[in-house]
Amino acid sequence: MSLGDENNYGSDAGRSDGMGGSGQTRTRLPEGEGDPYGGARRPVRASRSLITVVGVVVLLIAAIAFANRGNGSSSDVSDDSNGAKRPGSNATAASGVKPVTGSNSGIASGFAHTSQGAQSAAANYAVVLVSADILKPARRGDIVNKVFVPDQVDAFKNKLDKAYDKQLLDKIGLDANGNAGKGLTYVSRTAPVGTKITQQSGDTATVAVWCTGVFGTAGVGSTSPVTSDWFTMTLKLQWVSDNWKVQSFTQKDGPAPVNTDSKASTADEIAKAVEQYGGFTYAR
Repeated sequence: MSLGDENNYGSDAGRSDGMGGSGQTRTRLPEGEGDPYGGARRPVRASRSLITVVGVVVLLIAAIAFANRGNGSSSDVSDDSNGAKRPGSNATAASGVKPVTGSNSGIASGFAHTSQGAQSAAANYAVVLVSADILKPARRGDIVNKVFVPDQVDAFKNKLDKAYDKQLLDKIGLDANGNAGKGLTYVSRTAPVGTKITQQSGDTATVAVWCTGVFGTAGVGSTSPVTSDWFTMTLKLQWVSDNWKVQSFTQKDGPAPVNTDSKASTADEIAKAVEQYGGFTYAR
C-alpha cells in the first residue's frame, strides 16, 4: 500500500466572480487587434522561476539527508527496562559493512566475530538448511560438515538422515537421491526477511531469522505444486576456528502476512525461474 495525497484540481469554467455581492460576472473586452481574450500571455517572471528551482533543490537536499540518517549517532540496538536488547529505529538499515567474500563449497564463510557477523552467518545458514540440496544424501553430509560445529556434525547427520528418509522423499515426489522425476523440478528457496540477536555472550550467539520461501515440485503432472510459506528459524551459533558455526536450530511457522490475490504462475514459469535466478550472500 502506498500513501499519498489526492489533489483535486477544480475547473475555472462557469465560475462567477462576484462584484459587490451582485453575483454579476466581469467581461474582459478586447485590447487592440490581438487575441480577443486579452492578448498574448505574459511570460513567467524570472524571480518566480528562481524561487521554484531553489525550492526543489532544498527538498532534494532534505530527502538525501533523511535517507542517510542511518549513518548518524542513533543506535541499532537499545535496552528495554529489563536490560534485554531490542531493535532500535535503524535495526534493518544496511550497516555499510561489506559482505563476506569467502565461500566453502558454495556456502558463505569468513563471518566477522561480531553481532553483525553472527546475524549474517545465521541468515546464510538458514538458506542452506532449507535448500533443495539438503534433501540430497550426497550433498547433505558436506553441508552439515561446513555449517555445524565439529562436535555436533555426526548427531545432525543422523537426525537429518532420519528426517529426510525414503518415505518423506516418496511423499514429495523425489527419488532416493533427492531428485525429481523426468520433466519435474523440485524447488526449495528461502529468502531471509530480517534477523535479530536474542542472546550473545563472547563466543556464543542466538539469532532468529524471519524467512519466506517457496517449495514444491514444478512441472506437468506434479502432485505437490510449488507454494510459499513464512517461518522463523532460531540458530544457536558458536565461534569455532575463526567462523560462526551452528550448534543447534529450531523452526516455527510465521509471522505470516495476509495472502495477496496475485495470479499464480505456471509450473513451467516457476521451473525456469529457479534455473535462471541465482541466490545471494546475505549480510547486515
